Amino acid sequence: MPRPALARPLAASGAVLTALALTACVPNASADDEAIAVESTADECNVASTEVPSGTVVFDVTNSGDDVTEFYLLASDGLRIISEVENVGPGITRQLVVQVAAGDYITQCKPGMTGEGIQAAFTVTDSGEDVFSGDNAERLAAAGDQYLLYVRDQIQTLEDKTDAFLAAYTAGDDDEARALYADARVHWERIEPVAESFGDLDPMMDAREADLAEGESWTGWHRIEKNLWPPAEGYDLTDAEKQELAEKLAADTAELASRVNAEDFAIDAFQVGNGAKELLDEVAAGKITGEEEIWSHTDLWDFQANVDGASVAFGVLRDIVAETDADLVEELDSRFAELNELLAQYGSIEEGFVLYTELTEDQIVELARAVDALGEPLSRLTAAAIA
Repeated sequence: MPRPALARPLAASGAVLTALALTACVPNASADDEAIAVESTADECNVASTEVPSGTVVFDVTNSGDDVTEFYLLASDGLRIISEVENVGPGITRQLVVQVAAGDYITQCKPGMTGEGIQAAFTVTDSGEDVFSGDNAERLAAAGDQYLLYVRDQIQTLEDKTDAFLAAYTAGDDDEARALYADARVHWERIEPVAESFGDLDPMMDAREADLAEGESWTGWHRIEKNLWPPAEGYDLTDAEKQELAEKLAADTAELASRVNAEDFAIDAFQVGNGAKELLDEVAAGKITGEEEIWSHTDLWDFQANVDGASVAFGVLRDIVAETDADLVEELDSRFAELNELLAQYGSIEEGFVLYTELTEDQIVELARAVDALGEPLSRLTAAAIA
């Protein structure tokens, strides 16, 4: 739903992210860095080494398949993109250079640059050396760049899943459309503050009926939701009306992708930290009350997606904040774990959640308290990052 979002559009500004990211595709990496060979095929992602010391890591990514591919290094949650190399054509080798701290990661090849890709565990041990170089401003800029990679990846998936959802909807396959609805919306909800920063697109795509002014046109996800889960008889739409809604949502989603992928579009560390808190505010304002998905009752998918997005935002700032407020990092780690464990009692995005209407009042209160417990320390994230 549309609410006050970021203070200004996430576009190039006085804090334009011009510094080279900590995690970037660097074509002129030192020849002294020993490269890890990666071979991507149609159905395999062979990484020559799955454990390296912290510091600069170089991947030589070779596409041995027949279709274009891409390679990612992901955080252990499988969502946050540490770095990536895209558009690796058949027979081509491209290099990815990334600075990584000790911890658990995931490698991923994505043949065809679509779908879930082929993933494997990747471990970085502690080398004992300082991983990061440059002043704090460069690290903050790099965090914004890293988060932007995540946002762009989520929007690409949103486009793909929205297309599949709308194809089922316009074909009259309501059961399939209902099955695809919540899973597609996950990728909107994970990056909701970014999407909401475009004040013209957000109301057209995500407005709830309760948000509309008198006489205002209603389009987007929730208009289709009401059609798929009608509260009573008499809420049918004609095929032409369904087609019009579908074409509008598809066009708006494509426009969102175009804006976020524009060369001058940037996200700074302030927006990453503030966006994390906004995602928890979204949970408190709509998901925990059951008001967001008032007909489908799929609010827990949205709830988990908002938490995922906040966790990724925290993740890209975590190493920086650990140096200024280690206690805050420890508290946030604990609060995120507690909330995720609580949500896991009711399902998962992959396997599905119980409907909101199946929760008891006590269970809703318990979830609300966990959101509040996370929201307070999360509100201190931005200040700690820029301290």
